[in-house]
Amino acid sequence: MTTEVRRLRNYINGEFRDAADGRTIDVVNPVTEEVYATSPLSGQADVDAAMQAAAAAFPAWRDVTPAERQKALLKIADAFEERAEDLVAAESENTGKPLELTRTEEIPPMVDQIRFFAGAARLLEGRSAGEYMEGLTSIVRREPVGVCAQVAPWNYPMMMAVWKFAPALAAGNTVVIKPSDTTPASTVLIAEIIGQILPAGVFNVVCGDRETGRAMVEHPTPAMASITGSVRAGMQVAESAAKDVKRVHLELGGKAPVVVFEDTDIAKAVEGISVAGYFNAGQDCTAATRVMVHESIHDEFVTALAKAAADTKTGLPDDEDVLYGPLNNANQLAQVSGFIERLPAHAKVEAGGHRVGEKGYFYAPTVVSGLRQEDEIIQHEVFGPVITVQSFSDEAQAVEYANGVEYALASSVWTKDHARAMRMSKKLDFGCVWINTHIPLVAEMPHGGFKKSGYGKDLSAYGFEDYTRIKHVMTSLDD
Repeated sequence: MTTEVRRLRNYINGEFRDAADGRTIDVVNPVTEEVYATSPLSGQADVDAAMQAAAAAFPAWRDVTPAERQKALLKIADAFEERAEDLVAAESENTGKPLELTRTEEIPPMVDQIRFFAGAARLLEGRSAGEYMEGLTSIVRREPVGVCAQVAPWNYPMMMAVWKFAPALAAGNTVVIKPSDTTPASTVLIAEIIGQILPAGVFNVVCGDRETGRAMVEHPTPAMASITGSVRAGMQVAESAAKDVKRVHLELGGKAPVVVFEDTDIAKAVEGISVAGYFNAGQDCTAATRVMVHESIHDEFVTALAKAAADTKTGLPDDEDVLYGPLNNANQLAQVSGFIERLPAHAKVEAGGHRVGEKGYFYAPTVVSGLRQEDEIIQHEVFGPVITVQSFSDEAQAVEYANGVEYALASSVWTKDHARAMRMSKKLDFGCVWINTHIPLVAEMPHGGFKKSGYGKDLSAYGFEDYTRIKHVMTSLDD
């Protein structure tokens, strides 16, 4: 039986439309490796149209009261709940994710995050007025930056779209967002939902490839460019944006260290780390994939982690017993496989290390031990269901190993010693430090890293403020 191929379209100025020149990209289901849709391969004309629509809509949206913007975002959150099953189906087709986990682990936080930013819309305030020079009063205004060009990744297409559009819209900006070329379906559905609520031009979706994204970032209209993606892509965005001094918000790669001390409850740590390492097939920049274990418990920990890997299932979206589905695309499968194929002789594959099945981009839960700090698989992001294990001798060496990579997004410490946990939280050079847990996120707290993991924050009031600018107004008190 031949699968019907759907046609996805851009959403520009309140209308769905094909690419101006009619070009398309095939979209592949990673479970079946079959084309299930075509998506516009948007060019300069499409980017121009979206930017013009966003620019035209900006003055009116900027001047809408915060209470009205809040009301609109709350309606969007309600609509997401009402269309939850449609969103789950689209996201699973996009990515191959398990349906039940997408339903329970993605929809509720997405809705909560939209509602958080709906509340934040009413907190756009500057410092109190004051007289800092005789006869003059100073006021600080916090304003939206303007049109925002946003590029979302393929690992969490729905949720990362929310992280981008929700704070931007709450602050009074208008948006042109581009989903990944491999996962456009859920973002196009989001446009359908939002289009029933927001004025035309406030929210626009342009599908395409990296050249489409480049055209968006280089376009003269946006005041800000935001991307979640690879370090390479982030560097290119920063370079392009620098030509006309755009603001840039970068959430890039990660290589999260997981430091396990000798007093840790091994069973509890293994359970938490394995879930945080394999969830979403390890395709998460905060995934718990680089574990460092004190030498006194190293062997016992590795044995337990290998067993947890063997007990972890990957499989089809409708199988409720699986923790994760396939890797997102053929290139990603090749990348993950390549890391394992190139392992040095001193490394040992304790579990997994192979593709699962002959159809779909499935990869087995993998544990690799015996690694050294300079090894490729330690220094570079695998972005797959692979957990590496290193041994350390003391706290100083643990810090050295943990900080000894170019990424600095997230980390965790596992210990019963509160003072040691506090020392480590200070010494670890990462944007987030979890203690005796790994991967939970809440809307109220910031997410973002240092070094080559980028700059700027998602979520929280800090992420909201990233989409605003500060203006000083001074007025004379003389008649």
